[in-house]
Amino acid sequence: MLHPWHDVSPQIEGLALPSHFRAVIEIPKGSSNKYELDKRSGMLKLDRVLSSAVYYPANYGFIPQSYAEDDDPLDVLVFCTEEIPPLCLCEARVVGLMTMIDDGQPDHKVVAVLEQDPSYSHMRRASDFPTHTFRMLRRFLEDYKTLEGKEVDVDEILPADAAYAIIEKSLADYWDARRKGLLPGLPGR
Repeated sequence: MLHPWHDVSPQIEGLALPSHFRAVIEIPKGSSNKYELDKRSGMLKLDRVLSSAVYYPANYGFIPQSYAEDDDPLDVLVFCTEEIPPLCLCEARVVGLMTMIDDGQPDHKVVAVLEQDPSYSHMRRASDFPTHTFRMLRRFLEDYKTLEGKEVDVDEILPADAAYAIIEKSLADYWDARRKGLLPGLPGR
């Protein structure tokens, strides 16, 4: 069985990282369930049901073979017309970056569009979206932990260029951590 974090390449044939990548979806848009990758087994686990009256405004997942500052794969929100089922691979293109501070740590969210969705394929920058889209996303990220007694700070949407450096660093950090044997879910870990 393939491990979605370790055995799936983020590279899309014929397209360059970091602007284009494969994403593994954990949570379909519209869900109030928070699924996340069980790093050891590669299976999805239900982390919790969101305690606020909110839902994910985009498909939520991660970039395989990435390692972010929160010791998880790098988060990605993939905007498209439809819900994408959990553990589905999709081809995404970066349009921006939102960063939240969660428990004092940066938690970057790469904002992307589904490459094969004609309703979103023309969108190249965050400024191509209606401004309400990212106000709603920011509000979701601020609110979804509120009733759990956790406070987060969320930055405004940044351009795709800001995401490129974060993606490149998380891909390099993954391979560094893998060489050092620090990642759960690999043979012997």
